[in-house]
Amino acid sequence: MLPHRLKEARKKKGISQQKLGVLAGIDESSSSARMNQYEQGTHTPNFDLMCRVADILDVPVCFFYTVEDELAIRVCQWHDESKKR
Repeated sequence: MLPHRLKEARKKKGISQQKLGVLAGIDESSSSARMNQYEQGTHTPNFDLMCRVADILDVPVCFFYTVEDELAIRVCQWHDESKKR
């Protein structure tokens, strides 16, 4: 789930793997490669990093870990609605 959702959210936000990595605190020289590894499922990022990534991509962190696709969609809808209040 996490690799697919990470890639989906990053593309929706319109930023590169390198930029996302740098914004999340990964060294610029390895940020693109590390984000690619996370999106491919080769490596798994720790929860603290995913919290930073979630903030950058403006999605709730549970979006990355929810097994059910429908629930992930609803969590994002709830997140968007709560920002409007």
